[in-house]
Amino acid sequence: MQFYYGGQMPLRVLDEAEFWKEQEAEHTVVIRELVDLEDHFVKTLKQWEDVLETTHQHVKRFIESVARSNYHVSHALYQQVLELVSFCLQESQAFIQFCRQIKQESSAVSGNHTAKVVINHIIDESEYFIGIAQTILYEQ
Repeated sequence: MQFYYGGQMPLRVLDEAEFWKEQEAEHTVVIRELVDLEDHFVKTLKQWEDVLETTHQHVKRFIESVARSNYHVSHALYQQVLELVSFCLQESQAFIQFCRQIKQESSAVSGNHTAKVVINHIIDESEYFIGIAQTILYEQ
């Protein structure tokens, strides 16, 4: 992400959050389709998909609010954006933790090199978003 957006920075960071929350929701499907996981992991991945999609929709509503404000973001709205980004960061950290749990505990994944590589890639992508979110939050 480029950091020269100035006054449009709240919209830019929301764009990033919107993209990565959608990706994480899709990643739950990728993992489920890639390997024949144990039922409890499948169930939890479906729950994660719902949670991540809900966050994705929430971020989209914030994007609409910022756009409708004609990019004149009030201090209160800006603070809400930062809180949402913080929430998204924490959610991504929890999702990463669950992906690592799958890698460590699933017997279906333990013998599947491709599944391990894909899950590592999914973790890396969520880590990328966390880096973006941390940069935004620590600048404040």
